[in-house]
Amino acid sequence: MTHDPALEAHEHAEHAEHAAHANDPFISQVSITVAVLAVLAASVSSLETVESGRAITSASEAVLSQDRATDTWNEYQADSLKRHLYGIAAGGGGPKAAGYARTASEQTAKQTELRNRAREEEADRDRLMTESRVHEHRHHWLTAAGTMVEIGIAICTVAIITRRRQFWLGSILLAVVGLGLFAAAYLT
Repeated sequence: MTHDPALEAHEHAEHAEHAAHANDPFISQVSITVAVLAVLAASVSSLETVESGRAITSASEAVLSQDRATDTWNEYQADSLKRHLYGIAAGGGGPKAAGYARTASEQTAKQTELRNRAREEEADRDRLMTESRVHEHRHHWLTAAGTMVEIGIAICTVAIITRRRQFWLGSILLAVVGLGLFAAAYLT
């Protein structure tokens, strides 16, 4: 069974419309509340999905940045070995010693570039992991917000069946809690 917030919102709105035909002002008020809560639940659920996707995407991009950093550090180490070998060869003297010394110097310059590039990739990884944690944090708050609003919808149904105002007020309270959790998702 799939969870389609838009379809659920439409179904709740239809149920509310049918209940409103009873010409009971209380039922009409609760029905309107159901419709509003259904739209709110669909909106929160959509944002929850977006934040979840962004968390996964940022984490995946962070892994790729780490892979690039690792590859660059590996190249840095290989060039370090080459530099040492050319340095040893240059120190041994002979007709090619000047060429070996020049190559060792070039390896040193290349290593500086590689070190900087690896550090940039690591900084990018850290930034992306922070982004991922922010999106994951929002996702959790939005999950709780959506749950509160959906429970509020269910309590509205109980209010319609029992015609008890306390249930309706309870559902509004749950919606307010859900809105508070929604706000917390983007403020904390």
